[in-house]
Amino acid sequence: MNRVTIDLHKLRHNIKVIKGWMEQHGSAWTVVTKVLCGHTDTLRALQLLGVRSMGDSRLANLQAIDKIIPDFESWYLRVADLSSVKDVADLANVSLNSETEVIKALNEEARHINKVHRIVIMIELGDLREGILPGSLVKFYETVFELSNIEVIGIGANLGCLAGAVPNIDQFTQLALYRELLELKFERKLQLISAGSSAVLPLLLEGTLPKAINHFRVGEAIFLGTDLINGGTLPGLKDDAIILEAEIAEIKEKGLVPLAETIPLSPFESDQVNGDLSPGQRGYRALVSVGQLDTEITGLTPINSEYHIAGASSDVTVVNIGDDQGGLRVGDTIKFRLNYAALLRLMSGKYIEKVVTPSLDKFKNLPESELLEVEPAVEVVAEGNLE
Repeated sequence: MNRVTIDLHKLRHNIKVIKGWMEQHGSAWTVVTKVLCGHTDTLRALQLLGVRSMGDSRLANLQAIDKIIPDFESWYLRVADLSSVKDVADLANVSLNSETEVIKALNEEARHINKVHRIVIMIELGDLREGILPGSLVKFYETVFELSNIEVIGIGANLGCLAGAVPNIDQFTQLALYRELLELKFERKLQLISAGSSAVLPLLLEGTLPKAINHFRVGEAIFLGTDLINGGTLPGLKDDAIILEAEIAEIKEKGLVPLAETIPLSPFESDQVNGDLSPGQRGYRALVSVGQLDTEITGLTPINSEYHIAGASSDVTVVNIGDDQGGLRVGDTIKFRLNYAALLRLMSGKYIEKVVTPSLDKFKNLPESELLEVEPAVEVVAEGNLE
C-alpha cells in the first residue's frame, strides 16, 4: 500500500521546539497549513495540540479548517484578487495585501457583514514577489489606514519564496525603520512586522534577527524540519515527521546500465545514477508503484542511504537497492523523506492515502500542561504581550 504517513508525535515535537524559539525571541506566530491541502485529520490534530493561529493560501482550505475548528485565527497568505474579496472577508481574520483597490473592496465586503478585517501591508524587499515599493509606502498607508472596516495591524515581507533572495539583516532593519516612519507620521501604533518564515529561522537561531520582527508565518520547518538557507535540517527538528511509504511491485536482479543507445524520451526529469555505474554492472532493482503523476520524484530521498532512485515514469519509480535484496520482498514498502515540492504534490493528489499516526483519539483531551498553545497572533498583540 502506498501512503503518506504523518507522525503526530514528531509533528508535536517540531511545533514545540519552534514555539520555544518564538517565545525566546518574543514573537507571535502562525502555523502555515497550505502544504496539508485541507487534510482533515492533520488539521484536527493541530487543533488538539493547541494551535489556534493558522494560515493558508487557498480559500477552500480555510473553509475546510473553519468547518472543523471554529475557534481559530485565520490568515489568508496569498494576496487577494478582486474576484475573491468576498470570501477573503468572510473566511479570514487577517490577509496580506499590496493593492489599494483590493483593500477598498475588502473594506466594502467587511462592512456588509459587519466585520473588521485586519491586514498586513506587504513591502517588496528583493524577492520580486508581492509587495509595494518602499518609496510608495507612506502614500499607500495614507490611502488605507482610515477605511471604516479595515484595521492595518502591521507591515510585512516575503523573502526567499520566489527569486531565492537570501534574507539578510539589512532588509529586516529597513522594515523596522519603515514601521517607525509610519508610526511617527500618522501617530498610530503598528503592532506587527510579519516577516518571519521558515527561511528566516536560521537568522533567529543565530541571534542576529532584530527584535522588531515579531510575527512569523512558519510551515515547512514544522512539517519537514528544513533549513532552507544552509541545507539539511534545523537544529532539534525532525526531518521525518511526514514520509512516503511506497509499495514494492517488483524486485529483481538486473543490469543497472542500459545496453542500447539512449535518448531523452521521457517527458519527466528524474535523478539518474548511471554516471556512477559501469557498463554490465548488475544489482537488485525495486519498482515501487508511485510515479511522477503522484509526486515530484526528484524530491524523494530513500531513508535507507544505500538505496538510490534510478528514474521514474508517470506510474512507477525504480530504486537501485544494492547487490542483494536486503530481505525486501514484493509487497514490502520503501520509505522516503520528502522535500516541500514532493509533499505538496502528494497532499494535493487523490491517488495516495494520507494517514496520521497514532490515531486522533490518542490526542483528545490532552491535559492543559501538554497543549502547545500557539495562540492567535492578533489576540497576543491586543493584550500587549509584544513590544
